[in-house]
Amino acid sequence: MSTSQNNDILLAISTPPFWHCGRTIRKNSFHTLVALTPAVIMSLIHWGLPAARVMALAIVVAMVTEAVCQTLMKQKLSQDNGTAAITGLLLAFLLPASAPWWLVVIGAACAMGIGRMAFGGYGANQVNATLVGWAMIFVSFPFQMDAAASLLQTDLIDPLLKLKYFGADAVADISLFDLLLGRQLGGLGSSQVGALLIGGIYLALRGVIRWEIALSFIIGTFLAATCLHFADSSLYAGPFFHLGTGSTILAAFFLATEDSCSPHRPLPMVLYGLTGGVLVILIRAFGSYADGAPFAVMLINLLAPMFALIRSHPFGTKPSKAGAADWRTRA
Repeated sequence: MSTSQNNDILLAISTPPFWHCGRTIRKNSFHTLVALTPAVIMSLIHWGLPAARVMALAIVVAMVTEAVCQTLMKQKLSQDNGTAAITGLLLAFLLPASAPWWLVVIGAACAMGIGRMAFGGYGANQVNATLVGWAMIFVSFPFQMDAAASLLQTDLIDPLLKLKYFGADAVADISLFDLLLGRQLGGLGSSQVGALLIGGIYLALRGVIRWEIALSFIIGTFLAATCLHFADSSLYAGPFFHLGTGSTILAAFFLATEDSCSPHRPLPMVLYGLTGGVLVILIRAFGSYADGAPFAVMLINLLAPMFALIRSHPFGTKPSKAGAADWRTRA
């Protein structure tokens, strides 16, 4: 075997995520589903059978789409590892309980077919697959994605829309306790803030997700919201309001932390999360959309390779210019 062939073998790598501590994808998926269970229960309490219909349909379509794509691509079927089910469930969490069946089918099929399998499968996608499916139907069918348009529960309001059009004074009377209990219009699962927070902390303690990303995402949201609130408290709501509304907590713990779409070193993870949190507030305050969390996660997913380039030098030393030039030449 030639030297070049040996080098090719030595430099061959697989797609992330990379785990070296005995964990398996199936076990991580199990813990993730356990963490999502409180939000599932709260969704059923608030929305009843319509929520069960959306979640079940999204999961089934995601798993079937993955199976069809893997069959066509001559890959081994992997529906038993739970990743497709999680993708479908997270998509359902971003949908209103009133979402028509065809909207759920399109979203779940796009999430798995375009968001994941088009890139090669689990671990190869550079943008969160759930958000790819969500973005396609959100932009294409905005009315069907509007929870307020369904009038399923007229006693609830969308706090972010109220803030967007009437200012911070209009939402000053909204209780943080009510927000934590999910008493707000929004995605059937993403609005269950307290339940998601419990599940997210569980995943962080189990080591399934990178707690640095989730915590820095929350800190970025908090700091950006605080700055704008101090600048004009009548126009911009406080930080706790932004943490308790929309899909901020879902994004921090379950979307931004996907291994294939996020950096894996401490400093890049912190910068990645902080950037996402700041983008949430900037999109909400100055963008066209009331909830900027899903778009913020997609943007930092695209920036993740740049954050991943931030690394310490070997042995804590700074390489010389000559050495760096020599490395670029050899590369």
